[in-house]
Amino acid sequence: MNPGRVLVTGAGGGLAYHVVRVFAGSEVVALDRRALDITDAAAVARVVGDAAPDVIVNCAAFNDVDGAEDRPEQALALNAFAVRSLALAAERAGAALVHYSTDFVFDGRRTGEPYTESDAPSPRSTYASSKLMGEWFALDAPRAFVLRVESLFGSPAGWTGRRGTLDAIVGGLAAGREVRVFTDRVVSPGYTPDIAAATRHLVASGAAPGLYHCVNDGQATWEQVAREAARVLGVEPVLQLTTSGQVVLKAARPTYCALSPRKLATAGFTMPAWQDALGRWLRPGGPRPAD
Repeated sequence: MNPGRVLVTGAGGGLAYHVVRVFAGSEVVALDRRALDITDAAAVARVVGDAAPDVIVNCAAFNDVDGAEDRPEQALALNAFAVRSLALAAERAGAALVHYSTDFVFDGRRTGEPYTESDAPSPRSTYASSKLMGEWFALDAPRAFVLRVESLFGSPAGWTGRRGTLDAIVGGLAAGREVRVFTDRVVSPGYTPDIAAATRHLVASGAAPGLYHCVNDGQATWEQVAREAARVLGVEPVLQLTTSGQVVLKAARPTYCALSPRKLATAGFTMPAWQDALGRWLRPGGPRPAD
């Protein structure tokens, strides 16, 4: 069942691009930052009150992981306190709230077994802490879905907005350039059309509100992801192999950050394997969600 009206914040981003399209059967109010700065609590209350949405999907975020160490106030304002304003507005409107979080809420010190929703977070950076606070604020809403995502990919052809790590890897592979990849960082990549489809399923199916890991199934090092992308593209990869210990970054990153989407499957939406998603993105006609 399609919600009657869906308000999407942060509508200028790549995930929002697919969220807007997956709710095509509903009346969608898509607002980028120029239309609604969610750090303005009064504006949030006014806009949500006027729109009277059935669902609010928050795609706005401060995603500059290293920049958050220098600008913690901005990171907290957008990733945490703005989410509180959205949660309050959602409660007043009687709307469901969808908010996206991150694998970075974990410290990444485990190995082998993907994190589940019952594992205790242990953020190691300002960015990660701000996102964890956002989870807590979002879950204060009576009908809230917090979806942890990571390593997003799925930019449509001609996309001029922000691009993720996998976009950079694929661009380098396709151009025959040397691509630097980590051999020790383990991820569960998330294909944005599939994440958008899972979002719609949760709010339209009557699934229980709460915390979900929303990534494609499986785990891999960035080296393995790059080699699979090269195979799909039909090119010989030129890789510069490195480890996280060889790269100095301002903010700490989790080395092992695979997430398990099993809870999402029990709610009726099975995320395809990341290899399947990567193929749908890179082959002619992509990107497209799972059938």
